[in-house]
Amino acid sequence: MKYKIAIAIVAIVIIVVGVVSYLYLSSPAQTALTLNGSGATFPYPLLSVMISHYQTQKTNLQINYQSIGSGGGISALKSKTVDFAASDAPLTASDIASAPNTLHIPETIGAVTIAYNLPGIPSGLHLTGKIIADIFQGTITTWNDTAIESLNTNATLPEKTITTIHRSDGSGTTFIFTGYLSLSSQQWNTTVGQGKSVAWPIGIGSNGNTGVASTVNGTQYAIGYVELAYALQNGMTVAAIQNPAANWIQPSLTSTQSAVQSGAASGLPAGDASWVNVSLLNTPDANAYPIVSFTYLLAYKELNVIPQMTQERATTLVQFLWYVMHDGQQLASSLAYAQLPSNVVQIDEATIQSITFNGQHLPTS
Repeated sequence: MKYKIAIAIVAIVIIVVGVVSYLYLSSPAQTALTLNGSGATFPYPLLSVMISHYQTQKTNLQINYQSIGSGGGISALKSKTVDFAASDAPLTASDIASAPNTLHIPETIGAVTIAYNLPGIPSGLHLTGKIIADIFQGTITTWNDTAIESLNTNATLPEKTITTIHRSDGSGTTFIFTGYLSLSSQQWNTTVGQGKSVAWPIGIGSNGNTGVASTVNGTQYAIGYVELAYALQNGMTVAAIQNPAANWIQPSLTSTQSAVQSGAASGLPAGDASWVNVSLLNTPDANAYPIVSFTYLLAYKELNVIPQMTQERATTLVQFLWYVMHDGQQLASSLAYAQLPSNVVQIDEATIQSITFNGQHLPTS
């Protein structure tokens, strides 16, 4: 009899524990809320750290970001398979027609480096925009070409064929780089031009900033273009580029910030306007690195256009965007990205505050 009572008590305990566990695990406080984003690799080193830090403050939140390139992010935004996207290239008129009411939210500012693999040659090789364009167009084919040697009389350059490495995916980094080449070379501008994807005259394609960095590092006598954080993380040697003031400038946080100070001070559009004419390339500051750009988070102004969006998720997205533009900016400089200047933060604040769900504005905190 005592044995039967004991079994009954154990059974009751198991049932009670099971019910309590079910209620605990299924309660809203314990259900992970997920936001999905995808796009640019250019800001990924910073964005991933921002996401990690933010998630430590929001233990029931999971933010998934796929670093697939700006082109992929824009496509995902158009198809409404993500809650937000990231792109270093602002949306074109055609993009906006396919994704109306998309907001541009500058998240940070970075530099595109010209990285090379030349045994015995340290960082600081002098290159002009015109020479870089000629290299990627196949007009200059060897490292000891007289055009390069004349700018680097203190270096012994090898008589080796240059291998160019470019992005194979739709890329905002490519958009920035080819925009700079278009400003530097009339021939490049008329035959290749600027774009997230272009018809490369020569070279080897590689996926993402990580892929280009790895291919350049693994290929002797190669040259490619990667965002500054990737160059630093991969210990790459990078060129000093002549800026409009005729100074030779190596990419760094300081030279990026100099470009920001002279190029982002005023005249910027609102978040719901076009950003296609915004450029930080070749800014006039004497100490500015010439290949610098904003990179953007993209989100719909009215979030109920995204299937499965709820007011809770919409509020969470708005609050994450607010964090990126405020506390998240403190993480930028350690990764060689420039913090947003105050006037850009003010634009972002107004943009984020304009986001709605079912017509209702959402709290930012």
